[in-house]
Amino acid sequence: MPKPADAAYHWNGDQVDLELYLHRIGYSGPRTATSAVLRSLVAAHTTSIPFENLEAVLGRPVPLDLETLQDKLLRQRRGGYCYENVTVFAAVLERLGFGVTGLSGRVTMGADGLRPATHALLRVTTTDDDRIWIVDVGFGAGPAEPYALADSPAEFPLGEWRFRLAREFGELETEQWVLHQFAKDGWVDRYTFTLAPQYRVDYEVGNHFVATSPRSPFTRRPFVQRFHPDAHHILDGRVLTTEHPDGSGRSRELEPAELPEILAKVFDIELSDEDTAALLRAPWALD
Repeated sequence: MPKPADAAYHWNGDQVDLELYLHRIGYSGPRTATSAVLRSLVAAHTTSIPFENLEAVLGRPVPLDLETLQDKLLRQRRGGYCYENVTVFAAVLERLGFGVTGLSGRVTMGADGLRPATHALLRVTTTDDDRIWIVDVGFGAGPAEPYALADSPAEFPLGEWRFRLAREFGELETEQWVLHQFAKDGWVDRYTFTLAPQYRVDYEVGNHFVATSPRSPFTRRPFVQRFHPDAHHILDGRVLTTEHPDGSGRSRELEPAELPEILAKVFDIELSDEDTAALLRAPWALD
């Protein structure tokens, strides 16, 4: 079936600054829509661009137009959360000729109860095989490779990290997929997702809740992540944690004054003096 002509169905790949993006993630390989290139791009993106919600903590809007995102994530060398990362990555993939469809997930992390579908990820197809790939460059904790959509609960490694994908059935016998990850508490379900297509306008709605609602955890305290093949760094409020693929890790509580140095050295995020002062005046730092 041909793609709809309506631009709202597309990802603005013609507007992406491809040279700037590839320089930002340190990629200099082929520019073809193959599974090998997809794997390389996912690895470079997830280990180069940090996850962060600092604009929402500061009470600022988080626009999803491509030019704003390119300025923030590529020129300023800041980071973003799932909607920001996925919007940029989808535009790059579309520009290179991949088949790209947005998806939405519900982050569970082993919790009980129903959570809103506020995680963005991508369904991607390539020109060199018939597999369907799931790409998640916006979770902040990898995986640093795409994973194939396959109806098998078997464990699979992505780099040194361990995952399982299972197909289940939810309400009204609707199909859903569950990604499990191995972490410090053993196996835990990370999120569920369906294959219902999501478009840029759908991400705008989810993004508005995440960035502005007092019910959103992202408006209440900093949540910053930096992912590497052998370590995952997390700043959750004042708590700095480092986790490793074998489930080991360590945590410590920071003093607010340590935040600028930690953001720069651990997470590769450098804030202006004004933004740093505003962040340290926010309610989370005064509790």
